[in-house]
Amino acid sequence: MAEPLTSVNRSAGNDVSRATSPGADWRESSGTNGVDAGQEARHRPRTFPYLHYLPYEVESEAARLQNLEEILRQLYISVEAGDFAPGAVHWTRELRSWLGLKFDPARTTRVKLVKLYYELSLAPGIDPSVAERFASMFMVLTKRKHYLRPGKDLVLDWRPLFKELKVFVLPQEAGMIHTTNVKRNIRTLTKLCTFAQLYFDPKEIPNMFEEFLPYFSTSFAEGAYVVTGLLNLLLPTAPAPTDEENLLPQSYLPTFFHLWSLINRSKTFDANFLDIFSRLARDSLPAAHIPFSEYGIFTKEQSSLIFTAILRLLEIPVGQATSPYSGMVDLSAGLAILLDRDQRKHPIAHHIARWIVMSLSPACLDRSDSILANLEGLVQAVETFFHPSNSGSWTKTLSQLVYYLADFFVMRWNRERSGEMDVPVERRLNDALKRRFVLCLREVIFMGIYAKSGTAMNFSLSTLQGLAYLEPTLILPGALQRIYPSMQGLVEVHRTTSSLRSLQVLTRIMVRTKGFRCHVTTLLGLALPGIDANDLEKTLHTLAFIQAACYNIPFHDLTKQRDDVQGSSIAVGWITSEVDNMEREGSSVSLNYESGLDDTDEAMILRSSTAGFGEFLLSFLGRVFTLLENLPDASRVRSGSPEENVVNTLPATFTPLLSALSPELYDMALSKIADFVANHVIHQARDAMAFICNALCKVNPEKALKRLVPMLIQAIRTEIDDNGAASTRNTGSDVLPRDRGLVWNVSMLSMCVVHVGEAVLNHKRELFDIALYMQKKCKGIPTVHVSNFIHHLLLNLTVTYTVDYSIYESDILSRGLQAEDWGRRVAPSQLGIKWHVPSKPEIVFAVELFESQAQSALSLLGQLTSDNPPIKRDGTGREWSDEVARNLVLLRLILSGVSVLFDPRILSQGSLGVPLPNGDVETAHDHPHADEDITEDPDAVLGEAEDEDVRPTFQYPAGYPLDVGEDLYNTVHDLRQQAGEALHHVHDFLTERQEDDVSCFNSLYTAYRSWFVDVGIERSAHVLDRVTRLYAADIHPYKVSGLRKEYPRPLLLRRANVYHLQRLRHNASPRVRSELDKKLLLDLAESSVSLYTEIRRNAQSAGESAIKVIIGARPLVIPPLLDALDKAIKTNDYPRMKGAIYSLLFGSLAKTLGRDWRFTPSLIRSYIAVSTADKPSVQKLAAGATYQVMDYGRPVERMVLLNEDIVKAIAPASSVADKISKRHELILTKRKKIEDKKAALASELVDLARVSHWKKASRTAAIVTNLGLRFDTIASENMVNLITLGTIDSHPGLRGLYSGALVALFSLVEMRAFCQHDYENYLLDKQKIPAKIQVPTKREDPTWTQDFLAGFAQPDAEYYVDHDYPGWLLWGASIPAYEANPKIGPNHYDDVEQRIRSQMGKLLTREWFSKFFGYLKQEPRDSSADRFRMASAMMLVYAFGILLDGVTSATFADIQEEVQKVYEDGSDKHQHRATAEILGALLTSVVDESVEKRTEVWEYAFPIVRRIFADGLTPENSSYWTTFLHLVLQGKDPRRSWPIVDWLANFRLDMSSNAAFKESSKIQLLQQCIVDSGWHFQLEKPILKDFLAHLDHPYKGVREAMGQTLGSIYRTRYHESYKDVDTLIEAQRKVSSVGSRPYKPSEEFSETIRDVFARLEVWRNERAPGQQTPSSYTSGSKTVLLWLDATLSSHECTQLLDFFPDVFMEQLLHMMDVKEDPELQSLAYHVFRHLPNIPHHAGEDHRFIAALIRIGKKSTLWHQRLRVLINMQVIYFRRLFLISQAEQQALFACVSDMLEDTQLEVRLGASTTLSGMIRCSPVSLRADTIDTLKHRFSEMLRTSPLPKRSPTGTPTPEHTRIVLTRHAAVLGLGALVQAFPYMSPPPEWLPDALSTLADKTAGDRGMVSRSVKSILADWKKTRSDTWAIDKKVFTSEQLESLESLLWKSYHV
Repeated sequence: MAEPLTSVNRSAGNDVSRATSPGADWRESSGTNGVDAGQEARHRPRTFPYLHYLPYEVESEAARLQNLEEILRQLYISVEAGDFAPGAVHWTRELRSWLGLKFDPARTTRVKLVKLYYELSLAPGIDPSVAERFASMFMVLTKRKHYLRPGKDLVLDWRPLFKELKVFVLPQEAGMIHTTNVKRNIRTLTKLCTFAQLYFDPKEIPNMFEEFLPYFSTSFAEGAYVVTGLLNLLLPTAPAPTDEENLLPQSYLPTFFHLWSLINRSKTFDANFLDIFSRLARDSLPAAHIPFSEYGIFTKEQSSLIFTAILRLLEIPVGQATSPYSGMVDLSAGLAILLDRDQRKHPIAHHIARWIVMSLSPACLDRSDSILANLEGLVQAVETFFHPSNSGSWTKTLSQLVYYLADFFVMRWNRERSGEMDVPVERRLNDALKRRFVLCLREVIFMGIYAKSGTAMNFSLSTLQGLAYLEPTLILPGALQRIYPSMQGLVEVHRTTSSLRSLQVLTRIMVRTKGFRCHVTTLLGLALPGIDANDLEKTLHTLAFIQAACYNIPFHDLTKQRDDVQGSSIAVGWITSEVDNMEREGSSVSLNYESGLDDTDEAMILRSSTAGFGEFLLSFLGRVFTLLENLPDASRVRSGSPEENVVNTLPATFTPLLSALSPELYDMALSKIADFVANHVIHQARDAMAFICNALCKVNPEKALKRLVPMLIQAIRTEIDDNGAASTRNTGSDVLPRDRGLVWNVSMLSMCVVHVGEAVLNHKRELFDIALYMQKKCKGIPTVHVSNFIHHLLLNLTVTYTVDYSIYESDILSRGLQAEDWGRRVAPSQLGIKWHVPSKPEIVFAVELFESQAQSALSLLGQLTSDNPPIKRDGTGREWSDEVARNLVLLRLILSGVSVLFDPRILSQGSLGVPLPNGDVETAHDHPHADEDITEDPDAVLGEAEDEDVRPTFQYPAGYPLDVGEDLYNTVHDLRQQAGEALHHVHDFLTERQEDDVSCFNSLYTAYRSWFVDVGIERSAHVLDRVTRLYAADIHPYKVSGLRKEYPRPLLLRRANVYHLQRLRHNASPRVRSELDKKLLLDLAESSVSLYTEIRRNAQSAGESAIKVIIGARPLVIPPLLDALDKAIKTNDYPRMKGAIYSLLFGSLAKTLGRDWRFTPSLIRSYIAVSTADKPSVQKLAAGATYQVMDYGRPVERMVLLNEDIVKAIAPASSVADKISKRHELILTKRKKIEDKKAALASELVDLARVSHWKKASRTAAIVTNLGLRFDTIASENMVNLITLGTIDSHPGLRGLYSGALVALFSLVEMRAFCQHDYENYLLDKQKIPAKIQVPTKREDPTWTQDFLAGFAQPDAEYYVDHDYPGWLLWGASIPAYEANPKIGPNHYDDVEQRIRSQMGKLLTREWFSKFFGYLKQEPRDSSADRFRMASAMMLVYAFGILLDGVTSATFADIQEEVQKVYEDGSDKHQHRATAEILGALLTSVVDESVEKRTEVWEYAFPIVRRIFADGLTPENSSYWTTFLHLVLQGKDPRRSWPIVDWLANFRLDMSSNAAFKESSKIQLLQQCIVDSGWHFQLEKPILKDFLAHLDHPYKGVREAMGQTLGSIYRTRYHESYKDVDTLIEAQRKVSSVGSRPYKPSEEFSETIRDVFARLEVWRNERAPGQQTPSSYTSGSKTVLLWLDATLSSHECTQLLDFFPDVFMEQLLHMMDVKEDPELQSLAYHVFRHLPNIPHHAGEDHRFIAALIRIGKKSTLWHQRLRVLINMQVIYFRRLFLISQAEQQALFACVSDMLEDTQLEVRLGASTTLSGMIRCSPVSLRADTIDTLKHRFSEMLRTSPLPKRSPTGTPTPEHTRIVLTRHAAVLGLGALVQAFPYMSPPPEWLPDALSTLADKTAGDRGMVSRSVKSILADWKKTRSDTWAIDKKVFTSEQLESLESLLWKSYHV
């Protein structure tokens, strides 16, 4: 360590010349002492001063930074030397560990590190699994936004990230698809975006647009999805500099809205844009220069559109509507799915809420229309969907939405207050805004907390907490009004549970709010009955509520020493009056304590309420004891059963409860609990009771131990002496009844002495004696509990921990508590923590105990394993095993009990004080497995670097209690050494003589594990994880967004304790191995392959743990395991095989094996040999490791390209160049040796694969492809032969493997040629594709786009445009294209590539093709494989490629003959499949060839294809040919396949033909052709003309194909083709703030549509009503409907908007009336229901709504009137935020008029529709509408009284009219009543409406009476839950009139 220290001292002064150092020092000094702005570590100081609270001296800041400097130095050396794994990965781990200890690097350092890790995680050529580690470090460094300010401290470049993403989502750009190069994980990349996006420079936005937008295209919709995905991941949303006008959000938002409107009906688009907008809103809020209004940074139109999208996203079901999304649209997202954010981490509700909250400002308050008003409208529209009775798929989203709304609001509120969010003053949230926000969400939350689903309830409770935090006076009264009745048992159980949970989240706020805090004591009392053994769920919630109370209030009786308050009478009286008041006022109660209650009175009431604590405590303990007496037996440990949860929750409640008690109450509790322990033995409640005793002793150790210890010790002696407990061993695992008393007392005692501090020293003697006494006397199961007691006592004496559980600091307690101390806040920075630090006497006692117990255990073990043991080992009784196991358990527990005393630093020195050489004793000599050639090289280069030089690790002081070298220190370490030797001895003895003694082995290996891992910290018990988890669970209820660590004091103290444990855990880093370690590790390796499963498993898990803590353990245990595997294979010993495979490949050895090529070859050979083992379990295990082993063959990193400047930034001040070059040399040698080994192994395996059985061969083949393919040499000759001939192997599985390998081989050759044979180009993706050119665009020329498209209608071209996107949305400066007649010279390939090609060419003979074609023709094994197989086609593409270059021995003529043999007569579908695959490959292989070759191939293939297309298609084979066509055309210029395209485009319908299939299959091929060519298809005119002329084709198949094709043609006609990005942005900005509306129908298109519908109308009139046979009308209608359906469920549906009102609607309604043709009816209905779901732009819906109203009022057919109603409700709901007021009024008027329709069905429909519309209207509109309607309907009833019935009994027309009017009025009132099924209590106008219904219709009969009854019955049914509250709204007369109608008595 000397060297780094000196270098640090040297660079400390600023005067050192820096001429020689590489770059500036990473401290970048500026001015003196280097303390400048960048030096401070954080923008915000830490909330919790971790280091300050530790009970021991900690290291200095300088020491910490020096360690950081060393880490960076080593990191720099590793990166520069190219040692990424293990080097850089190791130092990354160290760095993470350094940061994990809450140390902060200077800000400038952090910036450098962030840049470095960003660079490393995206560096080309780095191993993906290593890059993942760097990426995660990058995320750690940027995890919190306040570490580094975007733009000011750090700017990152987005391009490297984009380049990596491009490989995934724009593969056509990256050229060849990489097969050999393992790709990164796309999830990691998208996560990186989430973190890095913040730091991208907003000035880059124009460049991003330039880069992304050209890819946007809906002709091939994947492009559109990819672009939005990329914008969402990469677009920086931070505010740009103030002077850049064109970067203001509003300059590009119109374009975004325009892009959004290009893909309609897509959920993905909605989600992506909301995500972008919500981030924009968040980041623009603080920027004062961005204009901000009541709509945030958006405009009115934009915000209405976004709210409409939000309504869509919530997917609320409306009436009979179908979903607003069309599944078909999102299917075309293709690769863009990879760019989606993880839905679980970024739920849609999160974006919505962020957008809304971040756009709020006081500007919203005084405007009638604003974001806030819209939010209120939104919540009111969906509020009924929050009701528990109305749950469904929307429940989770809605509850999430409300939760995030409240959460973001709280966060913004707190951060604006604390100054963390620097928001301009006029935008800051104020009280009025807060109040309106809370009121808006209040109602729905009071419904939500009673939700049926657990998730929804959790969200709702957290929301309730957030809202109560914001406005206690608005939330608490309503909450209490609901909670009191349910706590008094007046309502159902589930309401009680919800109330208890609500109390738990509200306690803290209640305790701090004046007036409300007086309720807490009463509520605690009311909660007690919840502790109930019959309902454990409720018990848990009750305990949690009590726990919450104890953390916030002291249980001190404040009436003592005061005269003004006596007892609790004042409080009782006050509470009673308050509860009455709540009952009287119902849910609108407002308890105004702020102004209505005098402060002194309030304090008096509070004091008086505390007088009841004593009673509460007694009754609480009573209930807990009853609960414990009635607990069922816990079935098994850790099963997650409710019983177990209760047992775990009790201590969590008791600790805060007991520590909150005043001394008098504590004494009371102590005596109650002590009595209970003394007088009961309840076996199943043992653990729970022990925990309670532990809580007692922790809170006041002196008192409690004095009372409990003597009592328990006495009881134990009595049990042993008088009752003979534990006098004999027992079988099984249950405790015998006779021993239960003993076990009960021992458990109590052992929990009384742990974590209670030094008070145990008062009972030192007794505890010591009883331990010895029990060890002497006990046998059987109780002995485990005895050992556990000793373990606990040792822990208590030696560990450092906090012993302070009070809610208050001691000075507050000593002055006496007052009323104002309730709910006091504690600052995390001002705590006085009491720690337990082991004192000398404690340590002495501990060592004495340890020594006495260890000595006895060791001597017993020694005797038992000697030749004449004290107990016979005769194999009959298990006495001997029991004794051995018992002593091993004892040994294990005492070792881990004093683990803190073991010094990890000294243990690495071997036995005391004798330093070992640096761990490199292992050379290749000891490994029989190391290959011979290294034997003379003493430093086995191949080994892992970790094992040669021990890395420096950094120890930090953690309060180690002993001094090195003192007697105690030596004693402890000697004993540990002896224990290790003893374990080894026992192991040898057992393996030799008792190898089947599973129980002994189990105890032995758990002892091994403790011996290895429990050093410095008790690792085997996972202390740190456990404590951290419990801490996290306990602080959860106290987390408030935007505030930091607002926790109760006991939790803050626990945080300090956790931090201390983190330091201990950090220090327990891996240590160097000693001789003894070596022995024990080899023991474990030996047993890992034992014959017995149990023994094997235990040894393996102990081995895994041990390997992790000993440096150099892995190379030590691998050879024996490999030997064992070898031996097992030779002797077919399956259990040992499994043991070895599992140990080697399924644990942490697998990684080492792959890196350490001394062992890998041997492992791979054995692994392949295993594949012949004839046992399923072995095969299953081996199959699981296949990928692991295949991975070993991957080439090692050869070259990693990094930006030197970024790496140099962390270079140390002193030069380390020689170190770097040494390390680099070493790595190069190692790399070379490994690659040689791989090559040697590959050739050996190739030979093996040739001759082996297929099982073995298939394993070998899988491994060999990875081993043998390399960029430089491509592959060995042998390998090429194996792969090429393997492709025609007779075994289908092998064929598949080999042909995959062949494709990999071919593509490697191609790729190498494209990269100009240079590996660096390959890494950088620099590829030169021979025929590819960049064509400059003439975008200035206005006719350029037309000319460009016109070119596609001609067969000849100067260049081919294969990509679909260039020019669709806008033109770039140039477009990628391909030469029409490429000349590929022979120098395209270099010698290596030529060698491989010619060698393959020799093997590709005619016989090869013949065989291969034969296999293609075989019938596939299962029907799912019966399709056109792209894999075979791709392989043939390559094969034909070299055949046509003339390299192969087979010729083109041979192929032609072979194809003929395959096709034969084409009668069988398998012949067709093979032919399609072969011809598809043939045509694809000449794409980039010269014209001559292309002509030759096409002239041969096209006639065959034409013949088949014309006459050979059948339903069986048409799918193969469709795929063939797709393969030939997809992603290519249609002119490349001109003969086929031209022939298909010339298809015309033959009306005389009766071969329906022939026609329809050709149309399908034509459609495939159009879809694949997209907007480049220019031959559509005659086709359209032909199809439109024959819409009424008689055959169904033909009509369907025509409808689909018409849809496809019109879908691909649209394109925008703007000149460039600026033109696009400018054009959209000019039109409106939401951009222009796309898909406007052209003149010609409108003409066509109107013409088609006019013809339908003519045909309709020609058709005779009732005609059963098909007619022109029915046939033509179906074709048109299919076309409309295809269009309306696709993204361009808005194209048809103009035709909805006057062209479509009436026609569709007519079609639905054709009863004779059900198919037509259902199709028409289906299309009709699409209409209201199509998004209209604002203000474009007038005509549609007018048409709906017109038909509803005027149509003569009642079916039509009824069906229109469906669409009215849907369009009303979907366009809630866009519809104008006039239209709302008109719709209401229309629907209420339709209540008077002559047809009963229409009236009922109108009633439902009306109530639905009222329900989802915003409150203001709702109130007016209800008033007018209620008045209108009541009047109708009043003014048309029932006439007398005519004597004849036949109703007169007048009579009928009046009944109709009355029915309309009844339905109207019913609609109003049913609009609010769940509102409780009901609105004030409702009782009146109900009684009007009941009174005015008493005399009616028939339908009027039926309707009234059903309305009233329904209403009552939804009210059963809340009737107690609801009936208070009615007067007694109203109730009577209701009851007379509904609740008829049965006794009449």
